[in-house]
Amino acid sequence: MADESMAFAGMEENAPKESAYQLSEAAVLMDNAREDQGLLAAALEKNMETWIAIRLLAQRADNGLSEETTGNLVRLSQFVAETVMKHGVELPSESLDTLININLQISEGFLEGS
Repeated sequence: MADESMAFAGMEENAPKESAYQLSEAAVLMDNAREDQGLLAAALEKNMETWIAIRLLAQRADNGLSEETTGNLVRLSQFVAETVMKHGVELPSESLDTLININLQISEGFLEGS
């Protein structure tokens, strides 16, 4: 993503930074909610909402992203949705770790690219 410093050009100027913030916030919420199913449900919902927003932004024609990056973001969004829908709050710890790590890595990529 570093080559895409104009990522999401044509959209809101702060979209990448806002997405990075939302992803990192959802990661922290998920990590802190491991032992409380009510909190975990809320954290997973926030994460899903964040990934739906990212998917919608990525699918816009004026997103300024490469085709490869757009595809990767869409696939990650689908993976997140499928994982959460399959397991819900009964999400295995390893899967929760995976979702948290995805969020943190993509958040970092958004910040590097903006």
